Amino acid sequence: MIRTRRTRRAAAATALLVLLGGCAAAQDAGAPAVPSDAAPSKPAPASTAPPAPRTAEAAVPVAVTPTPRPRPAELDIPSIGVVDLRVLPYEGRTDDQAGTRIQDRGIAASPYGKHGGVGPGDIGNYQVTAHRLSAGGPLRDLPDVDVGDEVRVTAGGTTYTYRIVETRSTSFRSDRSLAEQRAAVPGEPGERPTRAMITLSTCATPEDDAAGNHWRDAQGNPEHRIDKIGVLTATDAPPPGGGG
Repeated sequence: MIRTRRTRRAAAATALLVLLGGCAAAQDAGAPAVPSDAAPSKPAPASTAPPAPRTAEAAVPVAVTPTPRPRPAELDIPSIGVVDLRVLPYEGRTDDQAGTRIQDRGIAASPYGKHGGVGPGDIGNYQVTAHRLSAGGPLRDLPDVDVGDEVRVTAGGTTYTYRIVETRSTSFRSDRSLAEQRAAVPGEPGERPTRAMITLSTCATPEDDAAGNHWRDAQGNPEHRIDKIGVLTATDAPPPGGGG
């Protein structure tokens, strides 16, 4: 009986040592001991944080198409003997500093762009200015041009024929008057153009001086300009292939 009890005690001690040794080995291997009656672990709840904002797409630059530069031209006014007067386009306003420098060379200037006019034969107001007295006075006889007279502009081999329909006077001391001269429809600021027109302009220096008006602007222009307004009546383009 004593031997049996000792045998049972020895067997229990051995089993306990084996059990303890197994737990230690499991812990050493990184597996934590979990009680057999412990409740199973619950899965981690899904994240409720709002999704990260999307990176804004880079703005695509919009190409800005520059205003096309009108072609240089030659001007003929048969009724006053003007033949092949060179017309040079520039970006600006009528009779500004850049335009005056062109006129000082004895040729005509034609503004285009945001504050200027259009090219030969284009819908809108083709504006041409030249000196009347200085630099050879290419438009000295412009006041003698009458309603019904023809004006021909040749550019790039195409000839545009305008017919004079009106004479106007522009005051450099009146913003309203200048706006009327430079309008897409001459005399009608803000009006949308539907046809090609021309404004031929030169100074009224003799008339202003005779009236005792000796005012001059920064470019030496007198107060008034004499403008001849025309409408396009014909376009004579070269034949296909450049022949003729």
